[in-house]
Amino acid sequence: MENKIKKDLIEIGRLLWEKDLVCARSGNISYRVDEKSFLLSCHDSCLGFLTEEDFVLMDLQGKVLKGKNPSTESRLHSEIYVNIASAKVVIHTHTSHINGYFTTRDTFAPFTFETKLYIGSISAIPQTTPAVTEIRPVIESLQKNSLAVLKNHGVVAIGGNLLDAFFLIQTLEEAIKMEAIRKIFSGGNQESKSKEQKTGSQKKFKLFSPEQVDMIVSLINQDPQIEKLGKELKVTLTMAVKMDDTGEAFRFSFKDGKITEVTKSQDAEFIISGPEKVWRQIFNREIDPFVATTQKKLNLKGDFAKLSRWYAPFSRIFELWNQVPVE
Repeated sequence: MENKIKKDLIEIGRLLWEKDLVCARSGNISYRVDEKSFLLSCHDSCLGFLTEEDFVLMDLQGKVLKGKNPSTESRLHSEIYVNIASAKVVIHTHTSHINGYFTTRDTFAPFTFETKLYIGSISAIPQTTPAVTEIRPVIESLQKNSLAVLKNHGVVAIGGNLLDAFFLIQTLEEAIKMEAIRKIFSGGNQESKSKEQKTGSQKKFKLFSPEQVDMIVSLINQDPQIEKLGKELKVTLTMAVKMDDTGEAFRFSFKDGKITEVTKSQDAEFIISGPEKVWRQIFNREIDPFVATTQKKLNLKGDFAKLSRWYAPFSRIFELWNQVPVE
């Protein structure tokens, strides 16, 4: 088991190196072996040229069980595994374009559809030391988005497997490059700004209470943008939202963008399900619903290709969700 994991870690380290996402002896990677231990790259190792001797087995309290000196970021890795059960791997890099961008910016709002879907908007977490010592803000960020940027330091990605975490870092790095190219082509007049959404009401609702559901329906059915897009794109479908914790589900029936009926059922063409904690984060604007789905914090059942055709109206619908925050 450990030998197979080491081979996978060696392969992803080489891939990070070949794609210029790491350099010299920077960066570290780890893999959760079981509920009590994880493998971590050693201190002073080069991710592009790892061998099976370049890993240390540690328990979740940070004790070395087998191997050489662990990376200086061993506490960051162990704390992630302790606090985020879904994290099977951790990749931490000091990636060039990401680091360069965030020396002059605190946020990044992607403009391409794919980047919006997979990583969403990113805010940098302040850092004051060469190694990560203030770990709680990093954990809190990773509980909402599987990718976190550490200002003047680097980026951390978690995932269910190594490729998923690798793709998150690569996607952000490419998005930052495109932002630089966009600025060149625009003559330097374009600035990347995070758009703040306005909350329609200061009132907070109980999650999926009849009052909250009624407010969602009202906002969607009275929105001129939804009305226009719904008719143009023939947004006619049934979609259910479900809380995994309780099994409670609501089915929304759409006809040309308008909600015509709401019933307590999960019998729908599309079903979006997830834990109560994630639904709370979504309604309180802490995580984008599309990002929650692509990062597997929410589960989507249904034809994603068909749903993507309605990306514009559902982007607007999810914006309206943010106007009904929860307690």
